[in-house]
Amino acid sequence: MKTTEFSSPEHGLRSLWNNAWRTLERYVSDNLLLLIARVGIAAVFFLSGRTKVTGFMTLKPSTYELFRTEYALPLIPYDIAAHLATLAEHGFPVLLVLGLFSRFAAAGLLFMTLVIEIFVYPDAWPTHLIWGGLLLLILSRGAGRWSLDRLFRLV
Repeated sequence: MKTTEFSSPEHGLRSLWNNAWRTLERYVSDNLLLLIARVGIAAVFFLSGRTKVTGFMTLKPSTYELFRTEYALPLIPYDIAAHLATLAEHGFPVLLVLGLFSRFAAAGLLFMTLVIEIFVYPDAWPTHLIWGGLLLLILSRGAGRWSLDRLFRLV
């Protein structure tokens, strides 16, 4: 007696799905994902830093007021905190985009994210979790092949 194998529609769809994902995995490398993570998180912090300044790097009076009232960090005077945060929001993102000292820059922004989460906006944890995830990816994997870290063999 001859047996006939039937191909169910689910099997065909599953095979198609698996083939599509294998193709995607082949063409989307970790280096591309790391570049997207670096540029994406850098944009968030850099654009936030730009709202605190006029011109190149002159802090707005409203920035000082924001750090004095709404942010009110413990253990550090508001004017120093305003300058440090603004420098960090400009410097670390530039390093991330260039892929230069990427783990250091990611660690700095992760520390900043933790300070924001703990002392300033504790209810914004979903946003901070996303930021932290991207920064932890960079901390754990480095900047990837498309970076100055790799070019200068800093990793």
